[in-house]
This record gives sequence, C-alpha cells and structure tokens, in this order.
Amino acid sequence: MSFRHTWILLLLIIQLGLWLYWFLKIKGNSYPLISKKIDKVVARHLNFSRIAIKNNIMIAGILLLTLSASGPQIGTKIRPVERRGVDLVIALDTSTSMDAEDVTPSRLAKSKLEIGKLIKNLKGDRISIIVFAGTSHLYLPLTTDYEAALLFLNQIDSEMIPTQGTILSTAMNQALESFSNDVDKFKVMLLITDGEDHDGKAVEIASKASETGLIINTVGVGSKSGSLIPIKDKNTQKVEYKRDSNGNLITSTLNESILKEIAIAGRGSYFWFANSADSHREIAFAIERMEKKTISTHEFSEYEDRYQLIGLASLLCFIISFTIPTKNKTKK
Repeated sequence: MSFRHTWILLLLIIQLGLWLYWFLKIKGNSYPLISKKIDKVVARHLNFSRIAIKNNIMIAGILLLTLSASGPQIGTKIRPVERRGVDLVIALDTSTSMDAEDVTPSRLAKSKLEIGKLIKNLKGDRISIIVFAGTSHLYLPLTTDYEAALLFLNQIDSEMIPTQGTILSTAMNQALESFSNDVDKFKVMLLITDGEDHDGKAVEIASKASETGLIINTVGVGSKSGSLIPIKDKNTQKVEYKRDSNGNLITSTLNESILKEIAIAGRGSYFWFANSADSHREIAFAIERMEKKTISTHEFSEYEDRYQLIGLASLLCFIISFTIPTKNKTKK
C-alpha cells in the first residue's frame, strides 16, 4: 500500500491522539451536570449510551474521511503503453572546418546546440548519432534514451576522428548499416555539415539510399562568405589559423549546392543552421509530420487508487451517526 498525499496522514495521527485523550478523560465519568437532581431529569430524556455510540461513529467517519483524502493506493493495475515514432540517424561532421566561427560560437558548437534542442522535442522516436570526417564512426546506436543521447552529444569535438578531410558518402554508408533492411520506411537521416566533400560520391549514394526507404535531410552550417579555421591549443585557446601547404590561410565556405543535391537525391529537404536561436524547429516539424511506426510496446504497472471505497465508508458513518436518536421515549 502507498499514499499519494502522505502528509495528510499526520492529520490522521493527530486526530487519533485527540480521540484517545478524550476517551481516557471521560472514561468512568458521567457527564458533569449541575446537580444530581438535574442529572436524573436529563437522564430520563437522553440516552447516554446512544450518544456515545453516535459520537464514536462520527469520529470513525472523520478518521475515514482523512484516510481517504490521503489517497490510499492498494494493489496494482497493468496499463499497456505503445511508443510510436521513426528511426532518426544524425550524422554530424566533426572535421576541423567545423571549428570555423562564421556561425556563433562555431559551426560545431552551433550544430550541437540545435541537435540538443531537437532531441528534447522528440516524442517516441529512436535516435542514433554518427560522427564523421575522413572516416565515420557509429557513436551512439539507435536508442530512445534521450538523456543518454544528450550526454553523448556533449562529448563530441573536432578531434574525435583522427582522419581529417570530409567524405560525406562514408557517413551515409554508416547510416545505412544502422538500419534494418526489412523495413522500407520510417527511416530518416540528418546530415549536418558545411558541405565540404573530398569524395564526390555523396549524391550517388544518397540516390541508392533512398531506394531502401531512407529519407536524407541535409543541414548546412556556415556562411557563403566563409571563415578562417582556428587552431587551438590544449586549453582551447586560439593560437593560429589553418594554412595550406603553401602557407596561405584557408577560408572554409558553406557549400549549399552539394547539400541541396543530396537532399533531392535522398527525397528529403535542405535546412540551414543560421545564427537564429531556433534553427531546429523546421526539422522537428518535418520529423513530426512523418508516418510513424510502433517502436515498442510494454506494460506499465502502477498502483490503483482505492480512496473511493474509504470515502464511501466515511459517508456511511456520517449518515448512520445522524440517524441515531439520542432521546428516550417518554410516556405521557
């Protein structure tokens, strides 16, 4: 047994204490009347035993009412819970170009911020995270544990993948391996990158992936004007900017055209993480509109409320108490 409002039980204890004090005080004593003569007169008209019974039943009703108000829960009931959603794989570019600061505070930091907001808006969907640069890595397998996903997300940085450069197709291939082949829908990929690609096979892979039922949405991060790529020390302090083999500073720009082509080939949409505060909203809305599948069904056990029966017993005590006569029948 448990109680929804345990603090009300304190009132019950106080009431029991007062009732016990009252009972012990009057035990063995008649009602303190003014004189024995008046006592005899009153005794002919009132039935003190009935008054005692009436009072005890009234007290029992008050105690039961207090117990009912505490919300007693006895036994359990089984309630089936069905979780519906889609399988969402987020592929996040962690190449050094994502450290560029044309998006505040940086491309990678902005992406993580918006992904975090997106995860918090999910309802029933399974989520997986892939990190990629020159190679890809399944960082978090499909899960409905959003708290764990947020913890994993916070640990992502641009040094996770030692092989630098950006190959978009490796992320898409990794995403395909994350999904079951026996389902040809309910699958969506979110490719978040600045669009740099050293492979050139991304559009072709996206087209093949769409044939398996995978929808590929792309998200551009950065600006068309571009930004220098900072190099930071172990204390995350900026010490230099990245240069090419000739010593020239490298400017990284957003390649929207390739991302739009991938989205078209993948039967998805193109989005842009700008400096606005809620860039994730359009993505969340697109996922919400997708057809959902049953992710899991489980039984949820919970205590069953039983305050109704106790409340009914309390009401019955009050009714009985009010119907008990306290006067003796007198002969005229």
